[in-house]
Amino acid sequence: MLTKAYIPYKGYFSSPFSRWQGSMANENSIVLAAETSKRWLAEKNWDPKIFDYLFLGITIHQPHGFYGGPWAAALIGATGIPGLTVSQACSTSTICLYQASVGVETGLYQTPYCLMTDRCSNGPHVIWPNPMGPGAQVNSEDWLMDNFNLDPWGGTAMIQTAENVAKEHGITRDQVDAVTLRRYEQYKGALVDDRAFQKRYMYPVMINVSKKKTIMLEEDEGVIETTAEGLAKLKPVLPGGTTSFGAQTHPADGHCAVTVTTRDKAKELSADPDVEIQVLSYGYARTKPAHMAAAVYPAVQMALDNANIAVADVKAIKTHNPFAANDVFLADKLNYDVNKMNNYGCSLIYGHPQGPTAGRLIIEGIEEVVMAGGGYMLFGGCAAGDTAAAIVMKIG
Repeated sequence: MLTKAYIPYKGYFSSPFSRWQGSMANENSIVLAAETSKRWLAEKNWDPKIFDYLFLGITIHQPHGFYGGPWAAALIGATGIPGLTVSQACSTSTICLYQASVGVETGLYQTPYCLMTDRCSNGPHVIWPNPMGPGAQVNSEDWLMDNFNLDPWGGTAMIQTAENVAKEHGITRDQVDAVTLRRYEQYKGALVDDRAFQKRYMYPVMINVSKKKTIMLEEDEGVIETTAEGLAKLKPVLPGGTTSFGAQTHPADGHCAVTVTTRDKAKELSADPDVEIQVLSYGYARTKPAHMAAAVYPAVQMALDNANIAVADVKAIKTHNPFAANDVFLADKLNYDVNKMNNYGCSLIYGHPQGPTAGRLIIEGIEEVVMAGGGYMLFGGCAAGDTAAAIVMKIG
């Protein structure tokens, strides 16, 4: 359990998420995230030199990504600090936040900045020399699609892991579709009153389309309307499975940032000093091969245990749910109403840029608990390699 790591209220933002091959498709995601951060910091009148370390969360290589964290730090204006690049698929944001919090807890850092970004669009196509190959042909890999389609340890595509869990635990197509529809309705709740909820944390992205044209992307791009009738018409992606294209997430582009600091500094930087956001605990897990969705429960339970609370004590639960079956399984294991998870949105609906996915969900969870008057927020989500990570925060 942590006692010294805090997040200033409104000391965070998320960009809109854009369905892949959309408006952010041709931008270097490190540069774009840094440029958004720089504008955001200027509007808040925060000097970037308040940060003493930077965690760059990214999973899809970008040009000059070799320089990673230190480059991102310099780009936001924190030219004198080092940085660390963190990459663990969908758990990247969770790990960034926890590592920053541990650094504050131990006194190693005072105010680290967590910047998480990814661009699934136009992903790298990697080649390696193979002098012994026929005609010296190269070995190659499509960084994104090849790894979506095959876990080298589990031996299956990502979607098969969800189907394995669904089959083992008796999760039905009707349950999966019902949760998918519920998640879309929850997302629409974030759009009411001219997107009032999203505007609590979402910050626009400036994209230079050409030398003469700049656009501001202010809201999610590429979210598809979901209906019960539409879901029922879709065939399962895998024969005999429970998951259709409508009941799984889509690759996306985007970024987010979260400031972690001491209690006193959080009060100083907070948009409302009466709102405290304390990072309490972390959990992690790895389940048996090709059962990724099942890893979330033990990670969540570990985070709850480390915080000395029960799920009944939690005011809001957010999950990274690349497949609707994830939430069905987790809710059953927690004995929790699946319809109460993921108010105001989730990655199943607005997409999955990987690095920043958990970060946006955590930010949304913080805002939901603030609106509810305070309490505990729990986030949990799966990641490649049949792993998962979870985090508990106390907001009051």
